[in-house]
Amino acid sequence: MNVLIIEDEKPAADRISRLLKKIDKGIIILAITETVEDTINWFQNNPSPDLILMDIQLDDGLCFEIFEMIKVETPVIFTTAYDKYAIQAFKVNSVDYLLKPIEENALLGAMEKFNSLHFRQSLEKNNLQLLFKEFSNHYKTRFLVKIGERYKSIPVNEISYFYISERSVLIKCYNGRDYGIEYSLEQLQKMVDPDKFFRINRNCIVNIDAISEMLSYSTSRLQLKLKNEEKSEAFVVSRDKVMEFKRWVDK
Repeated sequence: MNVLIIEDEKPAADRISRLLKKIDKGIIILAITETVEDTINWFQNNPSPDLILMDIQLDDGLCFEIFEMIKVETPVIFTTAYDKYAIQAFKVNSVDYLLKPIEENALLGAMEKFNSLHFRQSLEKNNLQLLFKEFSNHYKTRFLVKIGERYKSIPVNEISYFYISERSVLIKCYNGRDYGIEYSLEQLQKMVDPDKFFRINRNCIVNIDAISEMLSYSTSRLQLKLKNEEKSEAFVVSRDKVMEFKRWVDK
């Protein structure tokens, strides 16, 4: 756990550091800042810590000025010799409010409270991410196309690319067959897995598995050769998409 201590009294800062190490030897003290200005400068040049232990009255003002100047989302355990700031403290990320001199049991209780809250928040965040991934990854696995009076289901893994021809959108399969489809390329971009399909220009979305070769085309574009396709004129990556395309291929 990475901890920032904000304390203008060296004996108090040393005591907090010593107690933290006693409670958990794995704690890393990233820094000890003594003023509002020093703390703001530190945050602007360093990643956020996991936890802050913060004195309220600092050499150049109250610590609450820090929250007014920069966005601080890190949980805070306040340490102070005064209890009159408690209500104000609990409005800004407060986990606990400890009165000086800091007792080991009081700090231990505050740390346990932080660990409990941090674990629950991390679990909730992970659950939300999994849930979002589950719903966002429901990409189409097949497309239903009409052939005269019949219908046919085309698995996505059989599709080499989608393209526009004479204002119609079509599917091109690896077997060379073309099928009309009643979706725009804009709609298809949202339906298919973006890890597998990329829109290389206004008229074409290609399957990465269909690409057999990538060639330089002029100074700032790429030309693709696709499997089972003799012509490659239609498979030129637009200039404004080249960098994005390269990142997509290089995942």
